[in-house]
Amino acid sequence: MNNKACILSVAGASLLREEAALLAEHKPWGVILMGRSCLSRQQVTQLVQDIWTAVGREILIFIDQEGGRVARLKAPEWPLFPAGHVYGDLYDVDPEAGLEAIWLGHRLIAAELAAMGVHADCAPVCDLPQPGAHDVIGDRAFGTDPDKVGALARAALRGLEDGYVAGVIKHIPGHGRSMADSHLELPRVTADDNELSSDFAAFVHVKDAPMAMTAHIAYDHFDASCAATVSKPMIQDVIRGRIGFDGLLMTDDLGMKALGGSLTDRANASIEAGCDVLLHCSGFLKEPDAILAEMTEVAEAAPVLAGKALERATEAEAASNRGSEFDAEAGWERFKELLSNMGAAYA
Repeated sequence: MNNKACILSVAGASLLREEAALLAEHKPWGVILMGRSCLSRQQVTQLVQDIWTAVGREILIFIDQEGGRVARLKAPEWPLFPAGHVYGDLYDVDPEAGLEAIWLGHRLIAAELAAMGVHADCAPVCDLPQPGAHDVIGDRAFGTDPDKVGALARAALRGLEDGYVAGVIKHIPGHGRSMADSHLELPRVTADDNELSSDFAAFVHVKDAPMAMTAHIAYDHFDASCAATVSKPMIQDVIRGRIGFDGLLMTDDLGMKALGGSLTDRANASIEAGCDVLLHCSGFLKEPDAILAEMTEVAEAAPVLAGKALERATEAEAASNRGSEFDAEAGWERFKELLSNMGAAYA
């Protein structure tokens, strides 16, 4: 593997000539598809093939497909899936049913993704929302109890992996106390060590996940100077040490306004702090030329994957190659039956 330590995006539903040239030159480790690139199954499948051709190998294609309000694949072309809180509510009534439902839901998501060549999903959310916090997490969360969230997240990861899709837990070490949207500004968390221990505990349950995405949040108790994404104490002492996560660590979107400085500055600081891979989506932009310019800057700043980061990337790819046979029709029937107990209908 001779790929750059970055996950880039593309501007639209088809690969532009200039984008193909960028991918061919820098060979990013992955590409993430935003909603602007997802119109139909046939179109996404072709786009994935074109990306693979440009890079020269079948790199991981990522997507944000949690269910609920965070879903790049929209109805009516793709089925709807519930937000995280639905699984949590069902778990509260019947834990076994909740775990079965979340496994099935993510196994069905994986079936949709893998059929198009998309083998990495930025899910599940392991954040514990707190009263009064910003609703950027809100109903995306499974609940507020770390053991419950950990159990549901583990089942979600199994559902994805059973369908040849590697999951990405987020937003480590916890986004639930954020009083602001990190897309727009840097949130600060002033909670003490004892309070934060429950947030971290949810991630301990899934510390063996193949990948994790950082939180663009400053945790004043540990490092008040910057967001966790660019904080060596947060990554080395908390994420790697206290939580024990040793999988591939990617940044949240470098384009989010929680991080200051240029994209090059953000990229360098993230790698220096201990992130393995840079993620950039250009979610704030619409013009293809502007998106290409940002992608080029991140690609040029990204190092070639090597050492421990390369080992973790290889393990993450292996997680996307494991799976088993699945009867999707029967799966949907059982999934709807389970959700009907909560008065929810999804098709």
